[in-house]
Order: sequence, then C-alpha cells, then structure tokens
Amino acid sequence: MSPSPSSGEPRLAVVGNLANRRVRLFQDAVAAAGLPAAREIAWLDVLGGRAEFRPGEIVRVESPGEDAAVERLLRGGDDPTRVEGTALWYERFTAAVRELGRAVRDAGARLLDDPDELAVLFDKRLCHDVLDRASVPVPPSPTSGPGAPPVRGWDDVRALMDAPGMRRAFVKIAHGSSASGVLAIETGGPGRVRATTSVERDAAGRLFNSLRIRRLTTEREVAAIVDALAPDGLHVERWLPKATQQGRAADLRVVVVAGRATHAVVRTSSSPMTNLHLGGARGDLNAVRAATEAAGGGASWAAALEICERAAACFPGTHCVGVDLLPATGWRRFAVGEVNAFGDLLPGLTGLPGSGAEGLDTYGAQIAALLTGGPPRTVTGREHHARA
Repeated sequence: MSPSPSSGEPRLAVVGNLANRRVRLFQDAVAAAGLPAAREIAWLDVLGGRAEFRPGEIVRVESPGEDAAVERLLRGGDDPTRVEGTALWYERFTAAVRELGRAVRDAGARLLDDPDELAVLFDKRLCHDVLDRASVPVPPSPTSGPGAPPVRGWDDVRALMDAPGMRRAFVKIAHGSSASGVLAIETGGPGRVRATTSVERDAAGRLFNSLRIRRLTTEREVAAIVDALAPDGLHVERWLPKATQQGRAADLRVVVVAGRATHAVVRTSSSPMTNLHLGGARGDLNAVRAATEAAGGGASWAAALEICERAAACFPGTHCVGVDLLPATGWRRFAVGEVNAFGDLLPGLTGLPGSGAEGLDTYGAQIAALLTGGPPRTVTGREHHARA
C-alpha cells in the first residue's frame, strides 16, 4: 500500500518541464520507493507567477532546459541552438528561483535547492572562487575572486594568456553548460593561436552550438568568437593536462547526494571536451580506480571522491550536485573543473560500491537520502515501512 500524507512519509513536489525525461526519471524513483507521486509544478507556471506550494512539501527544482517556451521566457530568443543570451538567462533564472524560494518558504514547505547557491553554481567565476577559498583544488584562474580583471574581449583574454602557465587555457561563458560557448585555446607566440570548440559562427556573426567539434587555426577566427561571447561574461582557467585512458583524455562526473559521493562515470574523448553529446564516450571506471590506487604519491580513489565531497560541502543547501573531476596526467592528482546543480542526469547508472546507493540510480539515491534523513542508504519503500 502506498503511504498516505499522514503516515509521516515526505510529500514531494517537483518543479520542472513536465514532459521532460528528468521529471519522469524522478517520478520513477519516487514510485520505486513506494511513495505517492510527486506533485508537478511547471516551470511555465513558476515564470508566470502562478506556482503554488503546500505546507510540509519537500520541493525539488529540475533544470528548466529543453523546453522552447521556457527558453524564450528566460533567454528572450526562439532558437535554442544560439549561444548568445546567457547573461539574460542567468538574470531571469536566478530571479525566478529566488521568488520560488520565497513562495516555498511562505507556504511552509522546504526547498532542496538553495536559491543563493544556485546563483553561484550558475556563474563559473563565483563557483571557482568559492571552491578556491575552501581549498578545493581547482585549475588556476585569473577571472575569479576579488580584484579579478574585466574580460571585455579577445585582447583581454590574450593578455591573460601571456602570463606564465597560461599559454593553454579554457575560455568559457560564465553562465554556460554542456560545453556551450567553451573554447580550448593554445597560444605559441605572436599570431600563433589555435582553438578547439563546438561553437559555430555564421556569416552574420551569430554564434550557434553544434554537435561537431571544430578546430580554429587562426587568431582572427578565435578573436571573432571570443569577442562575440564576451558581453555575456567570460571565465578563463588554465588548461590542465588530463590523464588518459586508451589514448583518450579522461575525466569524471561524480554525483554527490546529501554530502556523499554516490555515482561516478568516466568520460573520454579525443578532443579536450569530454561531454558525451559531443562525441565523448563512457570509459572504464574500474580501470580508473586501479590506476589511481597504483599511482602512489598519496593518490587513492577514496581521496578523489573526498575532493568531490569537499566541493559539494561548499553548497550545503543543495541536496545533490554533479562534480566534474579532472585527473592530472599519471592519476596522482585531481582538480575540480565545475560543480553542476543539475548534474545528475545519468540514466541507468547505479551507485558506487560502499556508497549506500548500490542498486539505485542517481534519483533513487536522492529519494533514499530524504527517507533516511542523511546520506543515502539502499532502502526500498517496503523496507522503510518495515522499520517504522
């Protein structure tokens, strides 16, 4: 029998795009735990000021992406492949989640995603600074922290890359995701510039996301894209040489739920961008664990996961984050590239051994953590009722 609201079980609500797979996967996890379906609130209703919340509800916020109508309201444009407009998106998104937070609080409900932390997580400069000040290892960056110089275009980026150790750098739009607006740039003296990116520029100078990795070989091409991206805000960080797996650059997405690293996937690529939608492929996690343990010098798999948990601890009001973990050549050291508020979309991936989420996907682990009031444990709805 499914629990009733009066049985002490959490009453869940989810803010999302209702036809989206993220909402479906979350509802599947809710059902698998033996709980009543989460009440669904559309992003369109949130943005239109029509969302209502109920006392005692636990409210999850899902990504507003992959919906054309929502994208128009946030970005102000009709073409979801366009790169420009992220500063406006950020302004409207953070305003919306702060208003959502007030509505949830006023209703006597609980929000799983702190609005102020979301504002930091969706600004790469702010996020990098928070991690750095917490002594979480991150790539060196001249664009985060107090006193960071303005980045108004290619001339500023070129000047920053003239500093020692910055001849290879990632240039990213401050509010981007999924490698949108990212360039991996290498310089080798006056006029010697090349870049790898998924950004395409048309004859009118407009920028578009592409599923094809391109290589730019002239400073003029690179400068044109950077100058077009700059009005939305840019973040620059040192390009750290990554460890490899079978000759391909490798990094990891590690999901942290309620403070514990529960899931991990290896991403490998022949390009600097390992995102799976850009041609990256899942690698061998067991091989990564073995390489890390064999590396010596204090390296261990447990230490790598602990770095991810330290990164997540910088955002204690956010129930789940996805941490991009960058292994250095030789697997002896790790750095955190980014922390993602909606980094848990890894369908079919089950929990790490010893994580407490064995047999659960990322959504199931989050439900288990809510049921136990702490880090996830593998608890089905039936087992939970048996203990109660």
